[in-house]
Amino acid sequence: MTIFEAVAFGFVQGITEFLPVSSSGHLVLAHSLFGVQGTSDLAFDAILHVATALAVVVYFRCDIMVLVNTALRKLGRLPVNPRDMSLLMAIIVGTIPAVVFGLLLESTMETLFRNPLLVAGVLVAGSMLFIYAEWVYINSPRDDEMTVKKGLKIGFFQSLALIPGMSRSGASIAGGMLLGLSRSEAARFSFLMAIPVILGAGAKKMLEMMTSNEVIAWGPVSVGAVTAFITGLIAVHFMLSFIRKHSLWPFIWYRIILATFVVLLIYFG
Repeated sequence: MTIFEAVAFGFVQGITEFLPVSSSGHLVLAHSLFGVQGTSDLAFDAILHVATALAVVVYFRCDIMVLVNTALRKLGRLPVNPRDMSLLMAIIVGTIPAVVFGLLLESTMETLFRNPLLVAGVLVAGSMLFIYAEWVYINSPRDDEMTVKKGLKIGFFQSLALIPGMSRSGASIAGGMLLGLSRSEAARFSFLMAIPVILGAGAKKMLEMMTSNEVIAWGPVSVGAVTAFITGLIAVHFMLSFIRKHSLWPFIWYRIILATFVVLLIYFG
């Protein structure tokens, strides 16, 4: 892998991780486009995921400190803010489905679904979910209150991101909207809930890569990770600002157009 390819992959990962367009799906397409395939490409993708997870940690550092302080106060049997405690428990419980399904289905998803044509189909399927979420959002009342039960349900939506082309942020945001959260609150919870899952999955892949016998080009890997981190910060800020004023429809159309382009390229390219 060249430095240019590493920068391109890092840019794709950083931008698409926090937009509801599927970073894993775009990485599959990028690998196919550049012709970069190998036993370490999944591990490289995982490192890019870790870099973008660190971007979320930096962006939400104040929120994370509040949650850490809440946990410590609760362990010390000191008074805590009920809303902060509910958010903390919702994140913890919401992480469980992704961990369980990830351990059970990881190998299947890494092989069966790393195919551009399947990614195109999932891009369209995800768009249908977003359209339904927008319809419910407009026609149903919202309480915008985060609970542990909602966190668990959103966690199941997040698990759909195991399928390349679905989008972790998109599925979680859509799930939050279906459960009565505002778009902005659903996006904030989606990003916070993704931190432990992405960090855990990435750390596991990095360990596998470091203990394998394959020679790793750490130069391009490092450049790609830095690129993903910087673009991830930009993408988080953009998405939170955008979703406060706009719907998911621009991303829905983008996904459908991209899927159409992929199919045409496969059959007529």
